[in-house]
Amino acid sequence: MLGEVQQLYQIEARQREARAGPQEVLITRQEHSAPIMERIKARLEELQRSRKHLPQSLTGKALSYALNQWNKLGVFLCHGRVQIDNNLIENAIRPSAIGKKNWLFMGDPTTGDRAATFYTLIGNCHRQGINAEAYLTDIFKRLLTKTNQTVHRLTPKAWAAEQATLRQALAQSAVLPM
Repeated sequence: MLGEVQQLYQIEARQREARAGPQEVLITRQEHSAPIMERIKARLEELQRSRKHLPQSLTGKALSYALNQWNKLGVFLCHGRVQIDNNLIENAIRPSAIGKKNWLFMGDPTTGDRAATFYTLIGNCHRQGINAEAYLTDIFKRLLTKTNQTVHRLTPKAWAAEQATLRQALAQSAVLPM
């Protein structure tokens, strides 16, 4: 059964490497992953019916849980954009999950709101592929001159676009003869 699960993840890895779009991912999952999931479910049902594992044993409870959650486990088979697991999210929130115990008694009640703001900004920097430290250093210098109407220009996405434009202008000016 572990080999079957491993095959599911290999299919997903090939799709990521090929940078397949949602429609292609869905077709591949329907063709290759769905039969594997059917085999896994059949094996789980077979193990449960065999009574080899008592229903209240850890394995018996695991079998019941897996079968009770089966529709949720298979959602990825019906949607090309849905991931097979939530590992990306787990990895993204791990720093705050670890830190929250450490910061439980730090500061006043608004500390959590400020921390959430910074985590959001830093997370968005990572998604935009920009250096969070460079971003924060720059916007803190510029923030004092912004108004409520212009502060939207300081989002990580807008900042990344601005930096790309500046780099392009610099590259063009270096190429142009004087």
